[in-house]
Amino acid sequence: MLQKTFIALSLAFSLQHATAQDIPLYEGAIPNARPAPEGYVEKDSLGRIFMVTKPVLIPFFPPEGKANGTAVLIFPGGGYFLLSMPACEEIARALADSGITAFIVKYRLPSDVIMEDKSVGPLQDALSAIRLVRRRAAEWGIDPHRVGLMGLSAGGHLASMAATQQERTIIPNPENTDLRPDFLALLYPVIIYDPAVPRTRENLIGKNPSAETLRQYSTDQSVSSKTPPAFLVHAADDSVIPLQNTLAFFNALMRHNVKTELHVLQTGDHGFALTDLPSGGNWFQMFQSWLRENGWLSTSGNSRP
Repeated sequence: MLQKTFIALSLAFSLQHATAQDIPLYEGAIPNARPAPEGYVEKDSLGRIFMVTKPVLIPFFPPEGKANGTAVLIFPGGGYFLLSMPACEEIARALADSGITAFIVKYRLPSDVIMEDKSVGPLQDALSAIRLVRRRAAEWGIDPHRVGLMGLSAGGHLASMAATQQERTIIPNPENTDLRPDFLALLYPVIIYDPAVPRTRENLIGKNPSAETLRQYSTDQSVSSKTPPAFLVHAADDSVIPLQNTLAFFNALMRHNVKTELHVLQTGDHGFALTDLPSGGNWFQMFQSWLRENGWLSTSGNSRP
């Protein structure tokens, strides 16, 4: 089955991106899962996905001869209530066009119905995605030392958790695969777990979390000198997630001497990608420059079979 899937991945792609089959995140039992009740089925409405029970990677491979060995795992936003896919797809296509192998991570949304502990379910999927890409890096022409994460909104919260809390023992990892990403990109992320974004907080950790839980899930509190280099983007006029979230993460990175670059856009509000800003995709060009400056956009010698 896996061999047939990879043959399909290798042959089917367009000028824009791979038209490939989704890749299951788990080969066997899904950790922390309860059987889904009848009627609990995944739904898709206007590019928004609900009720994920089988997490997958959605691959976007570069055109043949253009892959540079770098991979980026993209985590959609949606307040831990849904997954908003269009912005992620637009970014994934642009990454693939620049030679980067992109994977959108369709992760499980926190739910007491399908999880034993909903507070760790999304993080389990994020860490498992890093593990899977590194385990199959040679097969996909990826340098396992050039695997980064990108998160949008609540997906930024998840990506920042994976980048700062990968030592949490919440998934099987018998081969001891390194779960630390090599770099991190956050777009208008949720960082601080406070009353400003109640739905995102409540969906993941409930309405009455302890002070210690709030601290653990405010990811600026988990930054250390081991946190990977980060690229941060936020609009000053964001009406959904206050800019203070990104500033808190930036300040934490600076305190721990972690390499970081911050861009605050004058306008853009929330949820932008490449084509829905007055300045177009300028932030993406700056992201490419940052990747190039740090050696992640140059060719590593790897190529997809």
